[in-house]
Formats: sequence, C-alpha cells, structure tokens
Amino acid sequence: MRESGILFPVFSIPSKFGIGSFSKEAYEFVDFLRESGQGFWQILPVGPTGFGNSPYQPFSAFAGNPYFISLETLIEDGLLTWDEVGAVNFGDNVESVDYGAIYEGRPELMKKACERFSEKLKEDKSLAESYEKFKAKEKFWLKDYALYMAIKSEQNGASWLDWEEPLRMRDKKAMEKAEENLAGEMEQYFFEQFEFDSQWKKLRQYANKKNVKIIGDLPFYVSLDSSDAWSHPEVFQMDKELVPEVVAGCPPDAFSPTGQRWGNPIYDWSACKKDDYNWWVRRMERNYEFYDVIRIDHFHGFCDYYAIPYEDKTAEKGTLKKGPGIDFFNVLKEKISNLKIIAEDLGNTNPENEKLLTDTGFPGMKVLQYGFTSWDSCYVNHRHINNCVVYTGTHDNTPLRAWVEEINDGERNFTRRYVNSMNTDFGGLVWDIIREAYRSVADLCIVPLQDYLCFGREARINTPGAPDGNWQWRLRPNYLSKELASSIRDLTEVYSRIPKEIPKEEKDKEKEKED
Repeated sequence: MRESGILFPVFSIPSKFGIGSFSKEAYEFVDFLRESGQGFWQILPVGPTGFGNSPYQPFSAFAGNPYFISLETLIEDGLLTWDEVGAVNFGDNVESVDYGAIYEGRPELMKKACERFSEKLKEDKSLAESYEKFKAKEKFWLKDYALYMAIKSEQNGASWLDWEEPLRMRDKKAMEKAEENLAGEMEQYFFEQFEFDSQWKKLRQYANKKNVKIIGDLPFYVSLDSSDAWSHPEVFQMDKELVPEVVAGCPPDAFSPTGQRWGNPIYDWSACKKDDYNWWVRRMERNYEFYDVIRIDHFHGFCDYYAIPYEDKTAEKGTLKKGPGIDFFNVLKEKISNLKIIAEDLGNTNPENEKLLTDTGFPGMKVLQYGFTSWDSCYVNHRHINNCVVYTGTHDNTPLRAWVEEINDGERNFTRRYVNSMNTDFGGLVWDIIREAYRSVADLCIVPLQDYLCFGREARINTPGAPDGNWQWRLRPNYLSKELASSIRDLTEVYSRIPKEIPKEEKDKEKEKED
C-alpha cells in the first residue's frame, strides 16, 4: 500500500511552444517517474482557463484545456505544418508561460487544424465514426460548452451575465439562432475537445502501462463565468432572473478583517439532492475519464460553506450553512464503482468536518511545511496515520528551498531537530525534509518536483491572493537527469514505496474496457 508520486502540472512540462502539453516531453516525464520508482503523477485541474489563468476557475467543469493539445501531434497528423507553427510567437522565456502570447498565437493555428480535420473526416470513415461517437458520449456538456464559448467570443469575452437577456436566459429561439449563426465556431470547440481527449487518453494509457497512475484535482466550486453556471442554473442558488443569490468566500479572521469574497456561485444542495446529485455524478464520471484518483479541493465545503449575499462587495455579512454531508458521498458510491478520492482537508477543522472525512473513509492531507511552524501540529510525522497523503508542500506553498531560507531561526532549528538534520546547507536540509515525508506512515507520499530540484521562489506555482505571476513556472528542457531519478528511487526503495506491478490479467481487462 505504500507508494509515492511527484506533483508536476501539465503546463510546467518543457515544450517548444510556450506551455506544457501532451507532447513527447510529457511521455519522457512518465519515463522519469517510472525510472524514479514513482507510482503517481499528480497534476492540477485540466479545464480551460480564463482571466487570471487559474485552473481552479475554468470555463467548464467538464472540458479540457486546448492549450494542452500537442502541436507536434497535430503536425504529425497532417493538420498543421512546421512552418505554420514556427511562424507564431509563443513567448521568449523557457521558464515561464506567456499566456498573452499563447492567447494571441494559438487560436489561428487551431482554426487551420480544425478546417483540415473537417476535410479529413470526409475521407477517413473510422475517424468520422470516432468523432461522432465522442460527441454523442459527451452530449451532456459538450454542445452547451461549445455554444457558450462561441457566444463569449462573439461578445468579446463578456461574461454570460452581461449578455442580452434572450441568450442569458437561454430563450429557445435565441439559442437556435445562435447555434445556426455560430455553427462553424462551435465545430472548432468540438474538434479541440475531441483532440484533447484523444491525446490525453493516449498519454494516460502510456502512464498506466508504465504502472504510473494519475492524480488530478477537482475544484469544489465552479467559476461564475462558466458554461456550467449558464447551462445548469438549477444546480446553483440563483433567482428567477438567473442572478446568484449568494456567492462563496470565507469569514473575517486575523488575516482578513473583511473576510474573502471569492465570487463563485453556491450549489443549491436541496435541489441537487432531489435530482440524486445528477450533475455532480456526471462531473465526477467525466473527471474519472481524465484521472485515476481525484483530489477534491476544499473538501470541508461538503460539511459547511460560507454564503455571502451576491450584492455585497466584502464578506462580513456572510452566513455559515450546512453542506450535503455524508449523504452526497453515499450517493456517489452507489453511482460510481471503485471511488478513489483524496480529500483536501487543510485549513480550519472542526469535529463535524473531521467526522465527515472519517465517515467517507477517504485519506486526508498532511503538509510538512505546516507542521514545522507550530508546536505538536497535526501535520508532523508522529501525528500521521496510514490513511493519509503526506506532502512536503502543495502548489499553493513556497518551494521547500525558499521555505527553509525564509522561516525564522527558531522554526528552522526546530525543523532540523525534528528531521535530525546535520546538513548545514539549505539544499541538504531540503532533502532531509523529503526523507522525512518518505519515512511517514502515510500510505502515499507526494513531493513537488521543484523540491527535489531544490528550486527557490522563482519556481512557485501559485501565491494565494496574488493577482499576477501565478500558474507560469516551466521546467527547462532536458533538465531531469538519470542521477536525480536514481536518488529518488533510492528513497523509494529504502522506505518501501516502490509500486507493485499490475498483474497482466488486470492490464488486459483494463485494455478491453478502454477499447
């Protein structure tokens, strides 16, 4: 049961075209995981990102990010040429994603690829059948998403809340007219999602054959400006004019005297329960098409949530309300077999949400960075249990090298004493903390790639509350070495975290299921 994995977002994978994708470099990283003795690759949400580029505020809870589509694969398939791709500016910094350049450069390429794909469908019967099968299988969300994105583009990126009333309210005649006028644009979004699914499925199958499983994040909330909020208002607390009654956030505390107003629409759990949580079940089923294990962000939201009146600009007047609790997970377990979930249970805890985690049986998270800054924290090793996942840090934390440099002398001294580190250099201390994570009784250990590389603050993925500079870090090409893989594997073997090989008969069954 003891295994380990590496946290490494898709957008951080090295690539020639400005952002990580499902290219050969992604396959090479899977090979690195295998060589390092790792059984898991944890990534962040893969949905299409909007303003701010946060994967936790996607335009859809079901769609994939078209930026992750490998342009090399489109070239190999005859849908683009090297000259066309080479003429586009994707940014000049190999260590940072330039979202502005990608936003300007990729759409025209994808338009050309879609046009050639449409021609190819006329000649390739098998491809045409696969394409139609995909559209039929994903009909619950795909058409709504494509129409939403097409209208949004026509409206110069305006939120659906600002569209003319017939479209905002999904008037039947207005919708039919929009579908007719924007048929070509919708077809491009169909193509992008088909291509995303095809490429990701091949990469995931490759990983699984190498005995590497994918852990993916599922944001608890959806973005207000999303196809989900527009096409399924019945899931959320909205009035008859489809204006949110309340939005998400957190109450005032010592760090924020006015609280935090996140602005996400809040679920109408009573309505969801009457519908047997249908939208949520479909969302989970779709995400299991992406991942082997789902890490649910903000797990406490299923126990209780903070609702702020929509018109309020700050969070002081919000109200703490009860979530669906164990009933929700009982339904999920009935509808979805072999439910594999990691609960992000960080932050303030209370007996109610602790009980919910226990009742579900899901593993929670233990982050060592949090353990070494408060005495006898629940996050330090001697407080761990088997059924949990230990992290040195997450995508929201400072990379471990910068963390050990920036904490105060007392905290650093306690950390050294706890991990029994005799290293006087910070890099050595980083690896001693990683060793401490491996030593934990936790069934699963996850370490961000930046920590193994002893990178500093320049490699931070996200700084919560900071409006700029997030979701940009990229690994330099050809940076990972056999020596690093060997060092990681040594830890994995010493602490009995080498994954067991999947029996051939199980692999054959999985292949039959996928086919």
